[in-house]
Amino acid sequence: MPSAEGLTTQEVAERVARGEVNDVPAVPSRTVGQIVRANVFTRFNALLGSLFVVTLIVGPIQDALFGFVLVANSGVGIYQELRAKRTLDSLAVLTSPQARLVRDGDVREAPLTEVVLDDVLELRPGDQIVVDGEVLEAAALEVDESLLTGEAEPVIKSPGDEVLSGSFVAAGSGRFRATRVGAQAYAAQLAEQGRRFSLTRSELRTGIDQILRIVTWLLIPTAALLVVSQLRSNASLRGAILGSVAGTVAMVPEGLVLLTSVAFAFGVVRLAKRRVLVQELPAVEVLARVDVLCIDKTGTLTEGRLVIDEVELLGEDGVHRDALAALAAAEPHPNATLLAIRESFPGPPDGWLATTTVPFSSARKWSGAEFGTRGRWVLGAPDVLLGSRPDDDAHLTKARTHAEAGRRVVLLGRTESPIEADRPPERLAPVAFVILTDRVRETASTTLAYFARQGVEVKVISGDHPATVAAVARRVGLPGAGEPFDAKALPEGGEELAEALETHAIFGRVTPQQKRAMVEALRSRGHVVAMTGDGVNDVLALKDADIGVAMGSGSSATRAVAQLVLLDSTFDALPSVVGEGRRVLGNIERTSNLYVTKTVYAMLIALGVGVVGLEFPFLPRQLTLIGALTIGIPSFFLALAPNDERARPGFLSRVLRFTIPAGSLAAIATFLGYVLAKQEPGVTLAEAQTTATMVLVYIGFLVLTIIAAPLTTWRLALVWAMPALFGLVMVIPAVREFFALYPPPLIVWLAAFGIAALVWSFARLFLPPERPVGPGAPPSPL
Repeated sequence: MPSAEGLTTQEVAERVARGEVNDVPAVPSRTVGQIVRANVFTRFNALLGSLFVVTLIVGPIQDALFGFVLVANSGVGIYQELRAKRTLDSLAVLTSPQARLVRDGDVREAPLTEVVLDDVLELRPGDQIVVDGEVLEAAALEVDESLLTGEAEPVIKSPGDEVLSGSFVAAGSGRFRATRVGAQAYAAQLAEQGRRFSLTRSELRTGIDQILRIVTWLLIPTAALLVVSQLRSNASLRGAILGSVAGTVAMVPEGLVLLTSVAFAFGVVRLAKRRVLVQELPAVEVLARVDVLCIDKTGTLTEGRLVIDEVELLGEDGVHRDALAALAAAEPHPNATLLAIRESFPGPPDGWLATTTVPFSSARKWSGAEFGTRGRWVLGAPDVLLGSRPDDDAHLTKARTHAEAGRRVVLLGRTESPIEADRPPERLAPVAFVILTDRVRETASTTLAYFARQGVEVKVISGDHPATVAAVARRVGLPGAGEPFDAKALPEGGEELAEALETHAIFGRVTPQQKRAMVEALRSRGHVVAMTGDGVNDVLALKDADIGVAMGSGSSATRAVAQLVLLDSTFDALPSVVGEGRRVLGNIERTSNLYVTKTVYAMLIALGVGVVGLEFPFLPRQLTLIGALTIGIPSFFLALAPNDERARPGFLSRVLRFTIPAGSLAAIATFLGYVLAKQEPGVTLAEAQTTATMVLVYIGFLVLTIIAAPLTTWRLALVWAMPALFGLVMVIPAVREFFALYPPPLIVWLAAFGIAALVWSFARLFLPPERPVGPGAPPSPL
């Protein structure tokens, strides 16, 4: 067994040969290959890619313009995920701790991977404990295990005690022997349970996938019917194939997938400016749907460091401030309490030179010093310094009252007796209670108030004492704080646990396993749950929550499994994430109506020409023009506009309620206009196709007007800019020729527009009377 002087070089080599090294498992994340495959091999790309290849073979290049969407959609997704991966990997390198090894009696710093079993490691204030071990030496050593247990109170360690990887040295110094390294360490075992990579569950993406599945199944028979009809009605094979491709491509809402990715990506960029790293695009949406947010006390509501709340005088003494400053300055290894005192009372003051000191220790629970003519002063736990003297019962009662309110209390006293390390001073005169609290974040109250207004319940789940958690929650104004719940009395699971979570907002002494069970119980009640965390103890709960939010200063395992990383580790960044998610959600639902309307009318037109046996009324490039002016360009601006509508379930049903009647009306008007032109003597196929294009553009503008409501100044300008662009296309010969547009006789397109206007006049009978997205939307302008 090695001594505190560490292993020898030969002993280290022997352990390396046996494989007893700290081979830390890599954090779970997708590889570059996995990211590329996930964004390239999709149902959408398969549908559009095959049609793109066919068009390149048989048609001119302008009929293959829709292929741009393939590259753009995959590129946006790949770029964003690779960007998040690079940022996270860089963050992991920057925050990776070093080990301070003791070998051959010398101390040196080394990477974590050089630690071997039985290595002796030296600890100093602020050091992270990188492997599990047994304490060999301790000088007022206090360890912060909050990243493992959630308990913010530092744990005093003595020789023989166990220390766990993932914890930090809060105060003091010492040395410990590595007893478990690599995958056997406690932090690595917890992280291993969260190593499965799973994509964020997104209702928006799920709804769009459902639309694509429906389109896929309907597309197969419709396309088959269209191919047969085009082969019969066209004089050339090339014309039949182009007509079939045009009809089939129009049925695929290709721009919807791209627009969703672009909207998410813009949201990610906007959040990055607020120092929020989004690892998966749908995470922006999911947090907007969250109705329960689970947070910790330490690091979320509080900053994780003690500050002096007040100094309560217990007697007449005008020098207590100087005494506190002198005691804090005299301590060679200050703990969290003395650091807080040192911050409030910098010193030492003039004339306060310590001649004799007794440093703080876990056994004594007090420290003291003699300052010559200034007297002898001590600082420590009230129950230890006051003992059981009847005269001090009132002081002890007062100290207990402060402790029950979640505050830490230390007693400042003065004594005439010599200060000796082996026993508390006698004849102590209490001077003051120093009352400390965890510093509350300045923005915590504002952030909690925001979530209350948005209908999001906040659950404070902490490893601290329930009374301490409740006191902090009340200070920041947590709605419905009520009585705290001690997790030791929590049911193991099922309905009883779910009921406890529904009726309480504050939970203390919660274990990592209980956090995970609490997330599952909340989700079983239909809640969309977000979990914030920074420690290895949060990994399991973050993994099982609908969305995990990690602090940038937390463990690498936590950052790896979370969908969002708050790089500045500030809780107040979450409202901007929620707002961004709601903007994306509302706008994507708004623009989805445009794309699915196109799918409906394209499918119905294909069925119509297939049954009647006519040539398809559009070339692929004409449908590209129609889609760009009535859907693509305006939807891009609408998708990025401000929007604060609350997220609601039922995305797919609301979209279908609008798009089926709107698409049907568009198909009827277009088909009738096309048939009318075909029946007119002397009208060519190209002129009939131009007639159909003009009618469908007109109907598309009317649909756009409904979707864009309420028509603010910029939206009205956007809507009218699209007909202006179409007018330019029609009057510029080269552009008109590029899109194969040949205006029919005046009487034909006047009659066609008359039919379209008559059909659309029935719109109010079928379409929803209000804008199809968002509560409280104004009535349609039509």
